Amino acid sequence: MKDEITDILKHSQLSVTENRLKILELFQKNGKALSHGDIEKLSGKNFDRVTIYRTLQTFVDKGIIHTIPTADNSIMYALCKETCSEGHHHDDHVHFLCEECGTTYCLDNVTIPEVNIPKGFSVHQTNILVNGVCKNCK
Repeated sequence: MKDEITDILKHSQLSVTENRLKILELFQKNGKALSHGDIEKLSGKNFDRVTIYRTLQTFVDKGIIHTIPTADNSIMYALCKETCSEGHHHDDHVHFLCEECGTTYCLDNVTIPEVNIPKGFSVHQTNILVNGVCKNCK
């Protein structure tokens, strides 16, 4: 797994640092969206909050992870598909928030429908967050 993570960082033209390796490994091991707080808890290290924030922002900028807005105006982060790249996110899938366990899932096979907006408007991003109970909590 470490080689795969190293390859992702190198492909994105990022230095391979211990912090970046650890944070990216957390995303791969968990297989679900994580918040800044989740990363703090799961890291098992005393990462500086600013270091985590900067690392997450760098990963978003490079197309490694994408943001998921939540109902309470916080942000979750999830791994991008391989089609994403620096400045070009192609994460046109629905996100599912389980009301029981609080897990946010990327539903990669459920695409966001095209939204017809009025003339003169410009869409930069469309997000759909579905709330309910996940298969693990039923």
